[in-house]
Amino acid sequence: MDLTTIHDVGAALRQQIHRAVVGQDQAIDLLLTALLCEGHVLFEGVPGVAKTLLVRSFAGGLSLGFGRVQFTPDLMPGDILGTNLFNFQTNSFILTKGPIFTELLLADEINRTPPKTQAALLQAMQERLVTIDGATHDLGPGFMVIATQNPIEQEGTYPLPEAQLDRFLFKVVIGYPSRDEERAIVGRHGQHGMMPRLSELGIEPVADLGTIVAIRQFVRQIRVSDAIVDYVVDLIRATRERPSLSYGASPRAAAMLSMAARSYAALQGRDFVIPDDVKTIAVPALRHRVVLAPGAEIEGLSTEAVVRQILEQVPAPR
Repeated sequence: MDLTTIHDVGAALRQQIHRAVVGQDQAIDLLLTALLCEGHVLFEGVPGVAKTLLVRSFAGGLSLGFGRVQFTPDLMPGDILGTNLFNFQTNSFILTKGPIFTELLLADEINRTPPKTQAALLQAMQERLVTIDGATHDLGPGFMVIATQNPIEQEGTYPLPEAQLDRFLFKVVIGYPSRDEERAIVGRHGQHGMMPRLSELGIEPVADLGTIVAIRQFVRQIRVSDAIVDYVVDLIRATRERPSLSYGASPRAAAMLSMAARSYAALQGRDFVIPDDVKTIAVPALRHRVVLAPGAEIEGLSTEAVVRQILEQVPAPR
């Protein structure tokens, strides 16, 4: 495995995704970054901005198992994990696996189900294991959750608990496209009454699990200098000292930010991390890991704005 191969795989995946999705370059780069460092991704945006299409196109470019759960208010944990059912012929319990037993899991509209059901994903996202009736089941190295949610001000949604949010490497906010992008969307998809099939768009797998695992092993060797480590730690600690934040980011956030910077650097064709790698991914990596103070909310600040202020004020290494 080498940097050229990683670049080629990333370029091929981007090409497949762009057969269906117009624009969204940052979201695609963050998806690829998360894939290469075993992270999970949360997409937030209003209905109709191609969140689900983006995920399906990404899955179509990979030779991995793909599953989807449509989250609803009446969804129960067993509907996701599965359950043991008694077989009267064999006089024993048999596990009926739920949709979580896959490699790429699309948790669609994850904030439309109550916290009890959302919590069913916690162990799987952290350990890639599922415990059902005391028995633990391995989900394998390919397991990755990509969730979508509508903004919490939309009717009929439940805010994700902090413990759930912290399991996501990135929270990516998808806004409306530019005029040129929207025109291209209408030109490409305006003849479809429903979401087109991936086969109709010509999307084909360009990487398998073996390739991804090999890339991940290479990414772990990407160099992070002591100066970059200090920079990451200073950024995280600055979130805890900010008056506009009630809670700052955790040590886990520091480790995940460093890990993601390695993946991002590899995708850029480098075997070492630079400060701009950290700056590029800091907002999506931290915006969901800090909590605004009540006074800051009244002033109209957002967690994203506060993180950007910290990036401007914490000196980066040269």
